[in-house]
Amino acid sequence: MSQIKQLTLTLKQLLREHDLTYRDIADALALSEASIKRCFSQQSFTLERLEQITDIMGMTLSDVFVLMAQQQQKVSQLTESQEQQLLENPKLLLAAVCVRDGWQFDELIAHYDISEHEAIQLFAKLDRLRLIELHPGNRYRLLIAQDFRWIPGGPLERFMEQEVMVKFMAPKKNEPWTFRFYLRGRYSQSSVEILQRRLNQITREAAELNEEDARLPIAERTHMGLLMAMRPWEPSLFEAMRR
Repeated sequence: MSQIKQLTLTLKQLLREHDLTYRDIADALALSEASIKRCFSQQSFTLERLEQITDIMGMTLSDVFVLMAQQQQKVSQLTESQEQQLLENPKLLLAAVCVRDGWQFDELIAHYDISEHEAIQLFAKLDRLRLIELHPGNRYRLLIAQDFRWIPGGPLERFMEQEVMVKFMAPKKNEPWTFRFYLRGRYSQSSVEILQRRLNQITREAAELNEEDARLPIAERTHMGLLMAMRPWEPSLFEAMRR
């Protein structure tokens, strides 16, 4: 990831942590909200504009660059022990998923059947697992990278295969598909590599959008599932007819 892109992601995180919106920044700088959105979407900041934004947050440019360096060291994969501890406590797993999606402490207890005391304990546990860095007032800094991946063949992957993916592909009655598409074919190795690159790009873009939208209230976000997969495969119906 380029340094400019990483800087933009760091600034977005800081805005969330300071409960600031693009509108707040625009008002403070006597600019339009559209111009601030354009700065972030195009990642086009002058040093003067960067300094103005960090001043609003009570920070210096040096503070932001230090945090940016820390962000680049975020965890992209847990240990098997960490994965197992999450699976042993469904509420802890839920809390981990929510903080990864930018939920705040109050939103967690308002949306789920989790008491304030339980939520405090869950956040403390996530801090001990080094998934978050817990701050006063039940605020936190996320230590998990947005492109986080579970261990191949590990506890979380087995859980996803057994519990999540099967149910994901069997929606409840009258539950709509936002998008569903299946395609099979016979591809050369170069074509397979092109498809893999495109899928990886979509994965990165989805992670970045999730991080950007985390600053919005829960009521303005929809819980979506996105499943992408590609592997050598032939339906068993066809496979049974091979010579």
